[in-house]
Amino acid sequence: MAKNGAMAGDPLQPSLLGEALAAGHTPGLDGLQRSCQECRRCGLAAGRQQVVISRGDPAARLMVIGEGPGAQEDASGRPFVGRAGQLLDQMLASVGLDSERYAYVCNVVKCRPPDNRKPTAQEMAACAPWLAVQIAAVDPAILLLTGATALEGVLGIKGGISRLRGQWHPWQGRWVMPVFHPSYLLRNPSREQGSPKWLTWQDLKEVQRRLELDQPPPPPTL
Repeated sequence: MAKNGAMAGDPLQPSLLGEALAAGHTPGLDGLQRSCQECRRCGLAAGRQQVVISRGDPAARLMVIGEGPGAQEDASGRPFVGRAGQLLDQMLASVGLDSERYAYVCNVVKCRPPDNRKPTAQEMAACAPWLAVQIAAVDPAILLLTGATALEGVLGIKGGISRLRGQWHPWQGRWVMPVFHPSYLLRNPSREQGSPKWLTWQDLKEVQRRLELDQPPPPPTL
């Protein structure tokens, strides 16, 4: 059994794996940094300072997935270290989850898009094998998808974050929870009941409860 209770051989979604993983290109976390540094599968590599792989615990049961690096992340080589990342850390801490000890934090794309724009579908597809390596190697019980790009990059669902946030989705033997991106919460700082920030706090409390339950989703019905 995998550490999240899923069958260890349970495959990832084919659209996420991409052609490189389908061909057996599985460097694991140890080789991921070098593989991403050498990657030229899309044009983002030409404008980056460095690749941004992850931070946190690679043995964590919670994986947080965002969109892509911004300027501070591109400079530091670590994801979610700017204002949005600081807010993410604060909100996770408010439900008892230290992002460095109890989460593995990464992005859909590993290189900064120019002017912090949204990654294109082609860029996300080019980087999908590296994200698939991370998911397979970390094998988290829960994926926390922050924002519409992460939702699209993992589940292939476009533009559904407002409709799907706060709802559990069983996926490949693990639970998936979409939430608003912290940058959206920075633009909507109200904490009143029903506000995006309040809703996200409820979502994170539900994530913490699900981690305590430690129950994987039931197998799909054939």
